[in-house]
Amino acid sequence: MKRKGDSDKTGKGHKPVKTVRVGFIGGGNMAEALVRGLLAAGYGTEELLVAEPLAARRRLLARRYRIGVTDDNGAVVGRAQTIVLAVKPQILGDLLSSLGAVATSKKLFVSIAAGVPLARLEAGLGDGVRVVRVMPNTPCLVGKGAAVLCGGSAVRASDLRTVRKLFAAVGDAHVIEDEKLMHAVTALSGSGPAYVYRFAEALVAAGIKAGLDEELASALTFQTLAGAAQMMLTTGQTPEELRRAVSSPGGTTLAGLARLDENGLAGAVAAAVRAAVKRSVELGKM
Repeated sequence: MKRKGDSDKTGKGHKPVKTVRVGFIGGGNMAEALVRGLLAAGYGTEELLVAEPLAARRRLLARRYRIGVTDDNGAVVGRAQTIVLAVKPQILGDLLSSLGAVATSKKLFVSIAAGVPLARLEAGLGDGVRVVRVMPNTPCLVGKGAAVLCGGSAVRASDLRTVRKLFAAVGDAHVIEDEKLMHAVTALSGSGPAYVYRFAEALVAAGIKAGLDEELASALTFQTLAGAAQMMLTTGQTPEELRRAVSSPGGTTLAGLARLDENGLAGAVAAAVRAAVKRSVELGKM
């Protein structure tokens, strides 16, 4: 029985429902971020539909965004032009099995399940089904994400443009042709926020050790990282150029940078990315 807030109408006695532009299977944080971004970009509430098994989560999404919600994955496939598979990789297998019977080439499927290759998605959904694989990262939750997408064998150029616009609503979106590069994408931008957070932890700890209280050390660290990122995004200068601009001869910055180099910062970052690439390859084979 549907509860208040489950606003799809598919049963007997109801008028035929209209097609929606984007449907989501899975109503977790990433789906919510996309819903929020799409609404901010001008989508109407009636153009979005989310299938979510948890009733409490459906009610929250319906109340917060006034969008359609359902517990029926088939309803999303039947009504939506573009279907975003916003579920965890470990449950994607069962989902693909259930969707394979209803998926058609008229629908565009978008998977954000980390590590799941296009071949597996296409095998599960069926021959000729249009599939795009996307690797977003968690800053999408605040509209500052980086997403990379790669199209399957049946995808058209217009499909890639459609998906790129979807993810542009929550940050930057890029297209690659070689799916093998998704391992490097995962290691760099997918895992990258954690590297930044670890660096932030180290800066805060160092500030405290130098005599600052935790509140001030945290505030200075967070704003410094945000400001430096904005400089890289807006000035048109390379990181190297920006680094040189703030490194006065004989000054404090060069003294600190020298210690970072002596302790192998660049090598440690490279090793982290290599390790993440290796693990991504391993997971893709599972």
